[in-house]
Amino acid sequence: MKYVNADTVFPKELLQEIQKYINGGLVYVPKPEELHVKWGEKSGSRKYLKSRNVEICLRFAGGATVDQLSSEYCLSKDSIKKIVYTKKWVCQ
Repeated sequence: MKYVNADTVFPKELLQEIQKYINGGLVYVPKPEELHVKWGEKSGSRKYLKSRNVEICLRFAGGATVDQLSSEYCLSKDSIKKIVYTKKWVCQ
């Protein structure tokens, strides 16, 4: 995130109003709600993890054990269990 000096972007009146609430501090201005994207959508991480989880689920359904999957995917046994037992929708 790039730092921007407030007196270069806000009108003087608005800057004076903001200074009533915070003077000399940093303020984060969030994007409008309609421009928000979910975690991992921009980078592709979300798509990758969904694909990986489907693969894990299908391999488990095909007979692979939690121990095998844990070792092969470098995930804890608990993580594998969460994927195959609580996210059954992933395989559908």
